[in-house]
Amino acid sequence: MQGPLRKIIQAISYEAIAMLVITPAMALVYQQQLAHSAALSLMISTVALGWNMLFNLLFEAWERRQSRRERTFWRRTLHATGFEGGLVILLVPLMAWWLQISLIQALFADIALFVFFFFYAFAFQWGFDRVFGVPDSAQAAAATHAV
Repeated sequence: MQGPLRKIIQAISYEAIAMLVITPAMALVYQQQLAHSAALSLMISTVALGWNMLFNLLFEAWERRQSRRERTFWRRTLHATGFEGGLVILLVPLMAWWLQISLIQALFADIALFVFFFFYAFAFQWGFDRVFGVPDSAQAAAATHAV
């Protein structure tokens, strides 16, 4: 599977699974009602979904320009780090506002989410690639044959 459909399915399935895991965890940790945590999870997922689409568009554009296009361990690590690092910048103010905590407290909360999502992003994308195949940007360039 390639193109926009791949990106949409990847992003939505990533966020849906994450919400199922994170919502009850946040309710427990922050002693909030499940509905309050679900609302924050939905906001986080909405921001993350937009970032996911933009980041993957940029990452795959960069990936296409590389001489080696295979998704190695290090490239997957770079992908997960870049994606999650961007989310830290985007989510800290949102979490501080919603949870009514300081930016520093929100940063620590977001770092905890970062640790979870770093491994989750790595594992999810690897599994997604195994099920649906890697995108064109990660496939070795077709060999050209002289006639």
